[in-house]
Amino acid sequence: MAGRGPLLARRFTVVCADLRGYGRSGGTDVKFDDDLAPWRTLNEVTDMVALLSALGHRSVTAVVGHDFGSPVAAWCSVARPDVFRSTVLMSAPFAGPPALPFNTADEPPATAANPQADRIYDDLATLTPPRKHYQRYYSTREADGNMRHAPQGLHAFLRAYYHMKSADWKRNQPARLAARTAAEWAKLPRYYVMDLDTGMAETVAAEMPSAAEIAACKWLPDDELRVYSTEYGRNGFQGGLQSYRIGSSGRFTADLQLFAGRTIDQPSMFIAGKSDWGAYQNPGALERMQKTACTHMSGVHFVEGAGHWVQQEQPDRVSALIVDFLRSQ
Repeated sequence: MAGRGPLLARRFTVVCADLRGYGRSGGTDVKFDDDLAPWRTLNEVTDMVALLSALGHRSVTAVVGHDFGSPVAAWCSVARPDVFRSTVLMSAPFAGPPALPFNTADEPPATAANPQADRIYDDLATLTPPRKHYQRYYSTREADGNMRHAPQGLHAFLRAYYHMKSADWKRNQPARLAARTAAEWAKLPRYYVMDLDTGMAETVAAEMPSAAEIAACKWLPDDELRVYSTEYGRNGFQGGLQSYRIGSSGRFTADLQLFAGRTIDQPSMFIAGKSDWGAYQNPGALERMQKTACTHMSGVHFVEGAGHWVQQEQPDRVSALIVDFLRSQ
């Protein structure tokens, strides 16, 4: 849909697209046992290119992505720099394409692609109390039903989830983690590293804001949240969860290894809320984004008074940063 606000005032046309599986996009009638292949990352890039073509554009000034949209925007920029002339990533750093094994012709075959990376999930389960990573939970059969049919109701679930990941939840005090280990990951809030036997609906229920806090929430009034709860009630979450399953399975990593060594050479910028743990959950990713993955990064901005939903919690500041970025090119 066409956007409003500061970007439009500067004579930019803004197009906001639901990723496949979300909202009013196609492919929302999704079941857990469906083929995962349609949800491959490069298919989502193709969706963006095809959308622009359908709208009569051969290139755009910028691609902007938040959360799961951030890696999609990054891959758009890696795969088609001729189409996406600059890049704004929000909340989720892009550390670059997966590497191909190098200079290994005379070495014995590896028994696993990355055994060290996989061990962390087993290590989480041995902690006291046992924990699990939210992306692995989102890859399970039960995740969709747990959230769609949350005991507290879908609307209340989303209210608590948005609250807990925002600056309104005062326990969001992010800090860099020393390493990608279970012990360090355990420092993350429960919405990132959950209790092993607890679903997301139950995880956030304990932090449900009061009626007064909900009424005071200007960045997400209840009528706007109702749009989300209505759409998720209609479609469920599985369409969105399929992309988490792609990442957890590693089945289609080879698609992305085609771009090993490629960088985002267009002008780029990163924005996150100062109260958002998202920039730190994968230690080193933020630094790799700045030093190697993006060769023309103009700035990294942590916005005061915002958590994970930075573009909603502080829309004026985010819009100003994007306008300044686009005008500087």
